[in-house]
Amino acid sequence: MRVRPLLGAAAGAALLLLTGAGATPAAASALAPTGSVTVDTVGRITADGTVTLSGTYRCASSSGPVFVSSSVSQGVSTVRHGVGGTRAVCDGAEHRWVNTGRTAPGALVAGAARVEATLMELRTFSGLPLPSFHAVQGQDVTLTQV
Repeated sequence: MRVRPLLGAAAGAALLLLTGAGATPAAASALAPTGSVTVDTVGRITADGTVTLSGTYRCASSSGPVFVSSSVSQGVSTVRHGVGGTRAVCDGAEHRWVNTGRTAPGALVAGAARVEATLMELRTFSGLPLPSFHAVQGQDVTLTQV
């Protein structure tokens, strides 16, 4: 009896089980996170580089902690500046989020900018907390000096 064909069949079966090919669509969709996040078109920046961004989010359920994070960039730069994080409540209702963070003075200025907001859950898989994304939204905004 040849062992290689049996190993190939066993490996294929294991791969199908790992990819969830045997899962029913209802079970697979129950695991998929859903939600929405928006970004307000105006943000604030102070002279010392403190940026405040805001928007709304909605998520229906979670099994771990959920956060709304945000980042901002300006011009052609590929540098994104993280701007705080807010703990989210996933109860199906729409909620406001406001994140504030300080960048290096002069790193960002009043004017056009690009903001990305992410609604992310930390789910435990095999004992490890791993990110599970509910929603991501990019938005062109105007940073106003306050």
